[in-house]
Amino acid sequence: MTIFEQGSMFGAVNEGPTQISRSVVPAVTALETAFPAGLVSAAAERESWRKEVHRPATHTHKWWAQRLGSVFRGILAAAVADDEQDAIECYSNALHLEGLVVCDPFAGSGTTLAEAAKLGAKVVGRDINPVATLVQRQALAPWDLARLESAFKHVESRVRPDIDDLHRDKHGRTVLYYFWVALAQCSRCPSSSPPVELFSRYIFAQHAYPKRHPNSKATCPRCHAIEIVNIVSDKQIDCSSCGLTSSLKGPVNRATMTCRQGHETKVLDSLGGQPPKMRMYAKQVLAHDGSRQYEPIDDFDIALYEKAEKLLQEQSRELVLPVGALDDGHNTRQAIRWNYREWKQFFNARQLYSMGLLGAAIRDLDPSPEREALAALFSGALEFNNLFCSFKGEGTGAVRHMFSNHVLKPERTPLEAHPWGTPASSGSFSTLYQSRILRAWEYKQQPHDLVPAGGKTERVFGLSQPLSLQLGSVEDFQRQRSHAYVQCGSSASIDLPESSVDLVITDPPFMDNVHYSELADFFHAWLRQIQPFEEYPTTAVTTRHPEEVQSADPGDFGRAIAAVWKECTRILKPTGLLAFTFHQARIAGWVELVKALETAGLVITAVQPVKAEMSTSTIKSSTADPSNLDSIVICRPIEQATPSLPTTASAVRARAVTTLRACQDAGITVGYADVESVVRGAVLALHTLPGHTVSLEELSAAAEGEVFEAATELDVQSRKSSRGSGRS
Repeated sequence: MTIFEQGSMFGAVNEGPTQISRSVVPAVTALETAFPAGLVSAAAERESWRKEVHRPATHTHKWWAQRLGSVFRGILAAAVADDEQDAIECYSNALHLEGLVVCDPFAGSGTTLAEAAKLGAKVVGRDINPVATLVQRQALAPWDLARLESAFKHVESRVRPDIDDLHRDKHGRTVLYYFWVALAQCSRCPSSSPPVELFSRYIFAQHAYPKRHPNSKATCPRCHAIEIVNIVSDKQIDCSSCGLTSSLKGPVNRATMTCRQGHETKVLDSLGGQPPKMRMYAKQVLAHDGSRQYEPIDDFDIALYEKAEKLLQEQSRELVLPVGALDDGHNTRQAIRWNYREWKQFFNARQLYSMGLLGAAIRDLDPSPEREALAALFSGALEFNNLFCSFKGEGTGAVRHMFSNHVLKPERTPLEAHPWGTPASSGSFSTLYQSRILRAWEYKQQPHDLVPAGGKTERVFGLSQPLSLQLGSVEDFQRQRSHAYVQCGSSASIDLPESSVDLVITDPPFMDNVHYSELADFFHAWLRQIQPFEEYPTTAVTTRHPEEVQSADPGDFGRAIAAVWKECTRILKPTGLLAFTFHQARIAGWVELVKALETAGLVITAVQPVKAEMSTSTIKSSTADPSNLDSIVICRPIEQATPSLPTTASAVRARAVTTLRACQDAGITVGYADVESVVRGAVLALHTLPGHTVSLEELSAAAEGEVFEAATELDVQSRKSSRGSGRS
């Protein structure tokens, strides 16, 4: 099977790309003096729309803030280039990093590791979270396709008949999706009163583009018959089964519900200290002719679900099931307020039984990279098969996964999908095997990159080496028996000798409220029962760690990241270079970052703009000044800092304006928040220069003036002021 089109700019001719070899980091690099920000950002812009297609090896499993491979290829190329043209040549051709060691102490989904490995470098990946380590390993590991297919078929033969049997209707047709609604009891009505179904509206299935396709499906609030309504013109439901005429609006408005007697109460106050009970009301069936049909729930469906409950109870000891409770945290608090206390409560009985069967079949496979790949796939499928998922709509992937929000947001109308799935399914184990694992395998055999060609950014094969690295121990790595060392643990203590790394290239956590470990525990609750790789911490009840760099408190963030930068300085060669991407709206975050680098004995030699990972997001669209760029912060050990660095706020602002304008010229949107972040960082970086006497407080004040000057030069305005004036 071929997933990718194999054409490329070199595909139609005999000549291939130029071969370039680099084995040292120059004393002054293009990354510091003349980074081709426009060219790299243009490639990253295209990649950002379909990251999982352009860099599938690092997208086999959910991780947060997955960075763009084009950006990190650009950073690596510029880090071994002497000037801008050299950096462009290194980026656009077959660059080989002869013998260089690249380390990422915040390896996340493995973007740095994959890009460096594609260029022939030896790579060291470190992350404090074992779920992230699992994702990194998939990006690099060698998979044998025959063994992968054999393992997949073995799992299929063991579990699919049982899972299929629990996802069918009374006619034997496959049920793709079951629609559920949460229930709550009105505290002012007698306990014998029927519960309130927590619908915000009774339309439950509509097209992703409803103005073009207005016909939608609604459920009758009395008998749950399914009626077609025009979402544009209809204001009510006329039930053809029971004769009820009702509003399209449901009993829930924001946090308040109204019962049939007209009593208004808070939904959370009506749950009785338990997660909401659920009721099935509709299903989507795959008809024999391949069409999809919506039907109400009948007695057969209820009996089949009760069968799943019984099977779960009888076979629970043989199944892989989630273990552990939620701990309080910024990203778990909302789920806890809805009384979800244990991870198993995120699933209904049929989901627990089906996923438990699947997990057990993978657990029992013989250890191998292929088993590990299927374990990661199983974990990824959990994201689409739980009670926090919802229906995205017709004309698109049906399942809106649980992490469409960064918090664990309870769903009042969850969607239950077929976990094994069919070719018509969304978010199932079998479809994700095709779209994630097989796509990643093919990419690893023939990686492709996005590079400039003929005035456009084109997909090109032949620039990179295959991604198939034996993952070894630190001893294997040091003795040249392995080219990749990936380890879970705190990067404040890395088991590498001093001066052993040429480049530290990373993307650290930002100073914000997204705590990766709080979210990753959802996966860990299952993975610790499977142990996908030998060192996976099966006894740990959580992936949280006291040394993780993740806090919205500036002081805590600064202390934690300073310990990592100090360790990076220790393992970095005297001629080495550290570079990382960063974005921070609060100047306090930049201040703490600069202080941490200074404490570690590092000098910031440049701050360069580059395209960030998100081209579209709800968070960005709702922000007055959304960010579109990250800052690349480049550092050297203080002993190696060049004496020719700019030493005034106006000089670093001028340099920032030049690179930001290059992004604009490449068609990249540069917003006020981008100017703010890059210029602030560049000005505050002056504090790390040897002998610099201006305080951070003075530099912070100066930075605000330089931001205004840079924005004026770039003709960029803040929308905060215009919104404010509009309200006054």
